[in-house]
Amino acid sequence: MSATAENPPATAAAVEERVSARVISDDPLYRAIPVALRFTPAEPLAVRIVFPAEVTPEGTDNEWAFPRALLEAGLLAPTGTGDVRVWPCGRVQAVVEFHSPEGVAVIQFDSAALRRFLRRTYSTPGGGRPDGTAARAAATRTA
Repeated sequence: MSATAENPPATAAAVEERVSARVISDDPLYRAIPVALRFTPAEPLAVRIVFPAEVTPEGTDNEWAFPRALLEAGLLAPTGTGDVRVWPCGRVQAVVEFHSPEGVAVIQFDSAALRRFLRRTYSTPGGGRPDGTAARAAATRTA
């Protein structure tokens, strides 16, 4: 069966998950912020974390793209040496640290939310692992 205007070819859907994260700072009270986690099969090796305009100094959405493998590895052990670093923080949280010329932002996430997002990215058509294997490892990890 061929694709027609009435029956377009199937395209893989993007994955977006909205989560609450915490800004880590010198202030003893943390500040919860909304964050969007994004993945598109067009860029199967990357994930994006998007901070909405209302929480950024510039007043515009601030989007960070980095390797999906970095996020996954950082849930198990500290990883990253560049602009983005990820490490586990106890049993149920993970920290993502963003470095830019303007400074450093340290954001804490619930690990379960990040694992859920990763499972969804690997189960999306076109979102499989680069080596062609299924996402068994990501899907079997539990919070």
